Amino acid sequence: MQRRIAVKWRPPLALVVACTVCAMLGLPAIGIYAVRYLWPVMGYREAVYLVGGSIAVTALLFGWVLWRVLLRPIQALVERTHGITHGEAGALGPLPHYGTAEMQVLGQAMLDMGRVLQGREAVLRSYADHVTHELKSPLTVLRGAAELLDTPGLKARDRRALLARIDEAADRMTALLDAQRALARAQEPLAVGSCRVGLIVPELQREHPAVTLKVEADGEVPMAADGLRLVLAHLVSNAGAHGATEVRLAVSDGALTVADNGPGVSDGNRARIFDPFFTTRREAGGTGMGLPIVRRMLQAHGGDIRLVEGPGAVFEVVF
Repeated sequence: MQRRIAVKWRPPLALVVACTVCAMLGLPAIGIYAVRYLWPVMGYREAVYLVGGSIAVTALLFGWVLWRVLLRPIQALVERTHGITHGEAGALGPLPHYGTAEMQVLGQAMLDMGRVLQGREAVLRSYADHVTHELKSPLTVLRGAAELLDTPGLKARDRRALLARIDEAADRMTALLDAQRALARAQEPLAVGSCRVGLIVPELQREHPAVTLKVEADGEVPMAADGLRLVLAHLVSNAGAHGATEVRLAVSDGALTVADNGPGVSDGNRARIFDPFFTTRREAGGTGMGLPIVRRMLQAHGGDIRLVEGPGAVFEVVF
């Protein structure tokens, strides 16, 4: 759960600057008037010393206020940016104090940007680790097949079998690279907007004729139509690949439920279905990147997805 800055009233920067300017302009005038008033009572020198000291104390007080309201929050934000850059623990938490309303907004924007950048870095690092492992198998097949093809007197039947294995390995590598490109696109923020789920179902139905789509409770979700279509296309395609013939959609309480009539997810796999490259369809060409891509797309848009209990596979998309 992302930590948000507690919204409190803060003076706008314009008000702080205006008060400071008025004070700096008003203090000399007040000092001159005070000297003229105190001069006959306590003497000229004593009046000047008293008024001068009072003005100096007041100026120091204004300087302390400016340090607390402006300089200290700016210094804290600079330290936080260094902490985020170096991956320090707690760097993405809210500051204890924001001097002005603009500082509060800037602080939240900085934390949101830091979370996005760290999330993308973590995904890319995780993907690099996984893809290195996943590409070893087809590369091994290619190397072994290439060595066997160089065997003198190789029979035509064996040659065709080796070429078929090379094609399979190449297809596997192409699928992994396509998944990498899709994952990179999924991390890009989608267009801001909202749409009604029922309006995009007809197009999805034409794209996936083998799966019947039903809208049990229509509603509007805070996501642009293009982004929601991509999310649902992944989920419907995944449901069909696992034997589902029907997918039900329902909007309620700020969430979109996507349920199918397939075999569901086994207890042993429930905790891993959003892990990159985890798939139960590896022999059928599955890359295990469909659900991770869906999650990254939603997180880039401020949402998320989770697997919930129910007959078949039931996913809840929250915004």
